[in-house]
Amino acid sequence: MLSCRLLGHRFRFLSDGDTMRWHCVRGCGAGGSKRYPTAEDADRYARALDREDREDLGRRAPLVGLFPLRLMRALRMRRERKREQKSEAGAGAERRSH
Repeated sequence: MLSCRLLGHRFRFLSDGDTMRWHCVRGCGAGGSKRYPTAEDADRYARALDREDREDLGRRAPLVGLFPLRLMRALRMRRERKREQKSEAGAGAERRSH
């Protein structure tokens, strides 16, 4: 799902007996489960992980804050792919001329 690729998953955690389960609320299908020795442990971990960090949103801005780095990496990878394609095309032409 595009929103998860751009913004990251938005997991919600809940406990069901001795099992903690999580799923992405954006509907991409990501999720999982983990069993704990006791139901109390599963509940404790689910409560600790199931929080919305809205108050930290101004300080932590991965999409906006890391966007220049993501853009530079994408451009660098694009340049590398073009170089590889040119070198492969040149090697193929060289083989045909022999």
